Amino acid sequence: MRAITAAVATVAILFAAGCGTSGDSSSGDGTEMNMQEAAEKADKILDGTFAAIKPAIHWTHGESTEGSCDVSRRRAVMTIISSERRGSFLGVVERYWKSQGYRQLGVNRSAKSPATYFKTPDDFNVRLLFGGNGQAFFEVATPCVTKSSVSPPATDTVGPNYAGSPIPDPNVPSEFWSAATSVPSSPST
Repeated sequence: MRAITAAVATVAILFAAGCGTSGDSSSGDGTEMNMQEAAEKADKILDGTFAAIKPAIHWTHGESTEGSCDVSRRRAVMTIISSERRGSFLGVVERYWKSQGYRQLGVNRSAKSPATYFKTPDDFNVRLLFGGNGQAFFEVATPCVTKSSVSPPATDTVGPNYAGSPIPDPNVPSEFWSAATSVPSSPST
């Protein structure tokens, strides 16, 4: 158990560091990506992830932070995800990230605070973590790129935007995600 906890802690530290990774930090046209372009790509990663979650969920922007050469974008899920449905929610996200070619770095299998950590082929770190009161938090941390100014996220939230204010606990019920039963397994064919 200690080895698992140490491994998860190591992944979390590497994820938080974000900056200084090697790999392709180009903008797609062969030029070096700057922090604004990296932030926009992080937003697109989150947009694609949220589009893959069915049924759709309510969310708000979390804090966007800038380091000396990297950016982190965050979103908090406002839909109530019951403890019985968290595994299914994690599974939907993990399957989507794997379908995009992301590599899994680690998993926290804690019943209280499960999490999954991935890295994109171009070195963006992505994370889904369940925190206090069962709230799901997403984060995308960019690799180290060329320094530039960074604008706030432009994507409209689904539900109220709490940017700049304390984010409340999840408060939007969902017939599917809030159900107090686990998702029935499909029969094998």
